[in-house]
Amino acid sequence: MEFLLSIWGYFQANILTKPAFFVGFIVFLGYILLRKPIYEAFAGFIKATVGYLILNIAAGGLVTTFRPILAALKDRFNLQAAVIDPYFGQAAAQAAIENVGKSFSMMMQVLLVAFAFNLILVIFRKLTKVRTVFITGHIMVQQSATALWMVIFCFPELQNNGMVMMLGLLLGTYWAVSSNLTVEATQDLTDGGGFAVGHQQMFGVWLTSKIAPKIGNIGGKKSKSLDEIKLPGFLSVFNDNVVATGTLMLLFFGIIMTILGPELMATIDDKYKVESSFTFYILEKSLTFSVYLAILQLGVRMFVSELTESFQGISSRLLPGSMPAVDCAATYGFGNPNAVTIGFLFGALGQFVAILGLVVFKSPVLIITGFVPVFFDNATFAVFANKKGGLRAAIVITFLAGIVQVLGGAFAASYFQTAQFGGWHGNFDWDTVWPVIGILMKNLQYVGVGIVIIALLAIPQLQYFKNKAHYFEAAEDYDAYKAAMNK
Repeated sequence: MEFLLSIWGYFQANILTKPAFFVGFIVFLGYILLRKPIYEAFAGFIKATVGYLILNIAAGGLVTTFRPILAALKDRFNLQAAVIDPYFGQAAAQAAIENVGKSFSMMMQVLLVAFAFNLILVIFRKLTKVRTVFITGHIMVQQSATALWMVIFCFPELQNNGMVMMLGLLLGTYWAVSSNLTVEATQDLTDGGGFAVGHQQMFGVWLTSKIAPKIGNIGGKKSKSLDEIKLPGFLSVFNDNVVATGTLMLLFFGIIMTILGPELMATIDDKYKVESSFTFYILEKSLTFSVYLAILQLGVRMFVSELTESFQGISSRLLPGSMPAVDCAATYGFGNPNAVTIGFLFGALGQFVAILGLVVFKSPVLIITGFVPVFFDNATFAVFANKKGGLRAAIVITFLAGIVQVLGGAFAASYFQTAQFGGWHGNFDWDTVWPVIGILMKNLQYVGVGIVIIALLAIPQLQYFKNKAHYFEAAEDYDAYKAAMNK
């Protein structure tokens, strides 16, 4: 047993929680199973790993560059507020867990049980109807941390082993079912890209795919997508997504950094010196957004093509009919580039309106916008919404999502008592689905856990019964699935 745990410890520390190597390993294994020459498998490993590392660098750059700017609003106005962001949420969960005398190290054991249960659900897909393997390692760590605190909060007397097993089954079910919900929408967006979304807003992606066509067709007048909109005259320069993104981010972050002032920005960013030109600093910082976005899209193109081809080996020999569920940023390369910017801006607007509402109505918990939810959630929703319902759907859905993120985050931070530790997870599913799960666990105890797991496992069954003839085709043979749906 000790030997097996040491193997797992090595795997989770060096592969599972480092998605670049995890994806590279999957690509290598897939090509081997396809009986490709070893040098082709190695080349695929390199390209997939480098592509994901590029994506990580870009996503990490966006987070580390712009999250402190939004969080600094808390210091600027001396606010006692919780930041809705998974990094702040993970830190708050860890502080809360250690505050009640529990070990945060249980989180990695939870991750093992959850990942194994996800695999079991896929292995028995003929019964479970689950088609996706959640492989976004850093997201798995963040969610395991927050969920662990929720279980400790709801079951303070539960012993550690029981807690690990119960939460592992719950979290593994959520990963499998929620990523499975995104299969059809992601395959439609990517025209058979061969992956699903495995991130923090999977129920939100499914909901977006359902309501976007209705919003885009309000009053019988179909909204144009961003691909169909061509701006006239001098505005035509904004048809270029680099120009559009750079200009909009200059306005958005330029205003925020001007409000914060050079002295506070100097404490946030040690690269900025007060004696330097603040105007050019704002210009450089804001345009960096476009740089990271372009890098992110480059990384996506590199690793997705390798993963799509190689996973056929795994799905044909080890996990028939399955597909990987990866970072939501993988979808950005398949939608209009400006949809990402639209999603971020209108999601932020929705969050600011909701925060103003908290202030006006004197909420006991005040929320500060977190960069990860406001960007990655809403950019993802906008990409899917623009595909299904055009620009109108992208604007409306992301604005409403911003409101939901703040109000749901305020409720969750208060109910689960993480506001006193400065944060909550903040992404869409964790402001909607998980608070409901937590309330059921708190009030119904083990019966509540049973209800949640049964309800989640019923979702793929319902999906299957709605389209028995072609349900598995969506993952196994998208061309056949698309032809059937077009009929």
